[in-house]
Amino acid sequence: MILCDAGVLLCLVDRTQPQHKAYRSAIARLAPPLLTTWSCLTEAMYLALHRGGWTMQKQLGQLLLDKLLMVYEIQESDYSRLLALMEQYRDRPMDLADATLVLTAEKTRHRQILTLDSDFLFYRISDRDTFDVIQIE
Repeated sequence: MILCDAGVLLCLVDRTQPQHKAYRSAIARLAPPLLTTWSCLTEAMYLALHRGGWTMQKQLGQLLLDKLLMVYEIQESDYSRLLALMEQYRDRPMDLADATLVLTAEKTRHRQILTLDSDFLFYRISDRDTFDVIQIE
């Protein structure tokens, strides 16, 4: 399973994004579903609202309905780890959505990620392993 960041989610539904077609094609080749978190989906929904309104938000929601996207549930017992990650990477700074993806990688052991965010080249899974950032051209 491949992790998916908010920027890629937006890119999938926003035709004005330079890499829209490349990511749409890549998703068709990759083994769905993609795995994200509610924080990432919320961030993408917010951006979609401001870029394309309800129509673009509906397209994001359709990814869930079509089972192309799954949401990893963050547990209450994970809250302290999220804050620890955000503190550890405060110099970048790490936002909550990125922290949830690092946590999801730690919990699921999935290292592959689709992201437009170069910070995932610096983040470490369980403080040691690197992400396998999938390059789409």
